[in-house]
Amino acid sequence: MTAVDGTDFSDLLSSLLDVSQRVTPAELPELVQDTTRKLGLLDAVIFLADVQQMRLTALTGAHAHASGVADGDAGLPVDGTLAGWAYRTGATELTSGSELVMWIPLVDGVERIGVLRLTAPALDADRLEQCQCLAALVAKVVMSKVGFSDMLMRSIRTQPMTLQAEMAWAFMPPRTIGTRSVTSSAVLEPAYEIGGDAFDHSLTARTLHVTVVDAMGHDLASGLCAAVALAGCRSTRRSGGDLTDITATVDEALNQWLPERLLTAIFADLDVETGDLSWVNCGHPAPLLIRRHHVVAGALQREAQLPLGISPHHAPRVPSIIHHAHLEPGDRILIHTDGVTEARSDTGEQFGEERLIDTVVRATAAGEAAPEALRRLVRGILDHHHGHLRDDATILLAEWHPPSEGKAG
Repeated sequence: MTAVDGTDFSDLLSSLLDVSQRVTPAELPELVQDTTRKLGLLDAVIFLADVQQMRLTALTGAHAHASGVADGDAGLPVDGTLAGWAYRTGATELTSGSELVMWIPLVDGVERIGVLRLTAPALDADRLEQCQCLAALVAKVVMSKVGFSDMLMRSIRTQPMTLQAEMAWAFMPPRTIGTRSVTSSAVLEPAYEIGGDAFDHSLTARTLHVTVVDAMGHDLASGLCAAVALAGCRSTRRSGGDLTDITATVDEALNQWLPERLLTAIFADLDVETGDLSWVNCGHPAPLLIRRHHVVAGALQREAQLPLGISPHHAPRVPSIIHHAHLEPGDRILIHTDGVTEARSDTGEQFGEERLIDTVVRATAAGEAAPEALRRLVRGILDHHHGHLRDDATILLAEWHPPSEGKAG
């Protein structure tokens, strides 16, 4: 495929990638705009999803006003817009008129980050494929700069973060990770004020590890408690430790450095080749097993151990009990903190586990991917609580979807 000036399309992408490594984030919109013009397109605007996945905000730059996007633009709602539909479903959306507008999802691996709006005078199959390849590269370029760019971080925030929330997000991984065999996605609210909740997930050649923690309180010390738990978990995993070692390390660290601070947690490993699930429950709500669009009652209900951080002179720590279950292809595991089910409306009505289960089951029955199912779920919790939670609410949904023998390879 070639660009309108005769340049080979692969050379055009190579040039974009090469130049992007030496430009500032503020220069990215103009660089992408220049590339699209060489493809014969009229305009390009990068929209990034905010922390709460409620709005898509344009990444402004030198060309922003020429594209009809102004600094401080409130952006587009994720719900109720074509741009939001492309973000939610992962499918390219087109609108036609005097000009053709494309909304192409921006995805890094399996993590949704926004959409790319491209405007063209006309479109054929080859040009659409070029545009989707361009969007894939733009997503990689944007993510390569997020870790050190305050400009990009400001563009995805709608309000200031508390100190403990800033610390918590700095420790947490991308919201969604995955492979052909497994996907893990998580959401956390109130995003700008979180205190003691945190999540982690990571992949090895054949294992998905997930962690959900809930530290007592809602202050800076609570955030530090959660951060210590994630650090202890990762340090132990990366040294070859198992689930028992993780609980011992975190418990010891809390007792030594944050005495009298308690933390509930679930640490779990899923063998993505066999579907064998192993987990430790330290005072946390039990995980839920969703199979064929139904919650299997009591499937993962086990007696929980004491929370972590209880000083030895109060209650000596006993060796962790590792629980086991076997998953079937398509099974989903949902882990949540108590702030999810205990969220109360102004009338005092709890969100409750029944409503949680109903929302998740409806989403899975509708065929929604884990990230979108969770986004809708957390929106329901916030709506129930009129937009403000009194406690942290964290939800992690892991799905085992091994490729069939006919599709493997």
